[in-house]
Amino acid sequence: MMRDQIIAAARSHIDKPFRHQGRAAQDVLDCAGLVVAVADAIGADYLDQQGYSSHPSSGLLESALDAQPCLVRVPLSEIQPGDVLLMKFASDPQHLAIYIGFSHIYQDHGIVHAYAQARKVCEHRLTDEWRARIVRVYRFQVAA
Repeated sequence: MMRDQIIAAARSHIDKPFRHQGRAAQDVLDCAGLVVAVADAIGADYLDQQGYSSHPSSGLLESALDAQPCLVRVPLSEIQPGDVLLMKFASDPQHLAIYIGFSHIYQDHGIVHAYAQARKVCEHRLTDEWRARIVRVYRFQVAA
């Protein structure tokens, strides 16, 4: 199942160091690099847009996601494991995570993301604080 493949691909990068604009080939990732690595692992067509600031503004990250051939927007009410979460910390969306769904480890829902504060790719609960940061949900679409 594709959702399981997405989650496994995201989890395969846990503990890789965080670096702005990092990509899996360099063995370091940022949040966009994690989504690129997952897209590559599942054979999805993607545009790897680089040269972005560490704090994208003016809707740049959302526009970049909307331009991805492998992603489609879905309503938050229809979120499923393997979906990409666009999140904000302040006014503009500036962060991405992969939603893993319910995890028996946490007895709660979880996410995998390359998080600058943790300085690595990590997995943890999708707490109310993190849930409140979700701006948009995107789903991978892979051509048959």
